[in-house]
Amino acid sequence: MVLELNASDDRGIDIVRGPILNFASTRSIFKKGFKLVILDEADAMTQDAQNALRRVIEKFTENTRFCLICNYLSKIIPALQSRCTRFRFGPLTPELMVPRLQHVIEEEGVDVSDDGMKALVTLSNGDMRRSLNILQSTSMAFGKVTEETVYTCTGQPLKSDIANILDWMLNQDFTTAYRNIMELKTLKGLALQDILTEIHLFVHRVDFPSSVRIQLLIKMADVEHRLAAGTSEKIQLGALVGAFQVTRDLITAEA
Repeated sequence: MVLELNASDDRGIDIVRGPILNFASTRSIFKKGFKLVILDEADAMTQDAQNALRRVIEKFTENTRFCLICNYLSKIIPALQSRCTRFRFGPLTPELMVPRLQHVIEEEGVDVSDDGMKALVTLSNGDMRRSLNILQSTSMAFGKVTEETVYTCTGQPLKSDIANILDWMLNQDFTTAYRNIMELKTLKGLALQDILTEIHLFVHRVDFPSSVRIQLLIKMADVEHRLAAGTSEKIQLGALVGAFQVTRDLITAEA
């Protein structure tokens, strides 16, 4: 009564006209109710296959229901969207994730600290699969799951590292700050993109004057945009340190 096809299956126009059409067009003699066709990652289907599916959905609506699961709604043709009811699923909240993670931890007998649990939830951004993958990787690599081991395993900068970077950029001269950050980046294998993302959260917490904060955020956005275009990390790090040095001078001038 159920036909499930995911992205690893061939789902071209021939499959829609063949197995899917045959499944949808036949009734089951001994079972009542609707047949169900589940197409996981439907946004990976070609436009021709989606157009062929449109007719199949229309024709066999009496005995078959279709469930299309996708990441990007824009990749599903409008003709298919209009024939479906949309259900949007947002990221999970920590309140939903923590009980499930605790269940897995108890069943697997993993040693997890409280700060380790917080780090798992923070880094997964509401993605349950990602949180379980990080938990498994950290447990296999270090044995004990703490905040430090979770951040080290995923290659994310620690909060203490970010605090040091901010301190250097705002309190040291340009050359010293640049050299210290470069050494830390090399030692821990950190990406400037990740450092920038974490610093952005800190900038909102630090008590800067409003006009100064706006200027700094604009400069940080420029650095992030240039990084996304594939520019040199060394030069962009120089630009980031420079932006914070200018901010420091502005704060001093205002004071």
